[in-house]
Amino acid sequence: MTTHVGTVRALWRYPVKSMLGEQLSAAAVTERGMDGDRRLALLDRETSKVASAKNPRLWGRLLTLSARTTRDGVRITAPDGTEVHRDALPEFAGRPVTLTAEPPPEALLDRAQPDEVLRAGADAEVAVHAVALPPGTFLDHSPLHLLTTGTLDHIGELSPRGTVEVQRYRPNIVIHTDESGFVENGWIGRELGIGPRVRLRITVPTPRCAVPTLAHGPLPRDPHALRVPARHNRREPLAGMGPHPCAGVHAQVITPGRIVQGDAVLLH
Repeated sequence: MTTHVGTVRALWRYPVKSMLGEQLSAAAVTERGMDGDRRLALLDRETSKVASAKNPRLWGRLLTLSARTTRDGVRITAPDGTEVHRDALPEFAGRPVTLTAEPPPEALLDRAQPDEVLRAGADAEVAVHAVALPPGTFLDHSPLHLLTTGTLDHIGELSPRGTVEVQRYRPNIVIHTDESGFVENGWIGRELGIGPRVRLRITVPTPRCAVPTLAHGPLPRDPHALRVPARHNRREPLAGMGPHPCAGVHAQVITPGRIVQGDAVLLH
């Protein structure tokens, strides 16, 4: 049975991994995800690992930088709007780093356990473990990350702040739904049609790391952005992974195409 579940509210792309991204009115979607998404990343020259704010004590400061795609390539800017050139990135990162478009073979990043970050704080030195990225990419798991307004509204309702910002969860596609709650949980294993052509397969719930709790540009820290899913939506994304706080879903691309803000979203 095919059901109309919503419309595309917003599209987001993140040209450099773990930096702030750019909102789009339309986007090309390929089998590898949104065109230009996570095109670049910083590599730690000492460890050869990919820099990621999933290890917030070491890399959380990357979320003070913004990246956007221009005709001349990706432009990185500081909080004051000034351009940050490649040779200045180690100063901002606080580590010897190289900006690259070439994922290393068997690329790894360090991920802190989200519950430990909630207990100890984002600046605390907590244990991290290495996570392998999909071969040839800077993606965490699947090509696309989807989030509904139903989930955002529900987290906001359960948060003492009364709201939560979409930027904290770094989705590619935000889908407006009339239903509130962790709507996407019911989509696992099914397919979504978006607009006249794009077809996606929903694979797993998105396990949340420490990133939503961190300051994102002008947005201050918000531990409740993780604490609410940790209390109300613990799921096991993959067999043997154990329960994790989840919000949103990952998706694979079955049929590529173009997505435009306002496109209808159908659940098959």
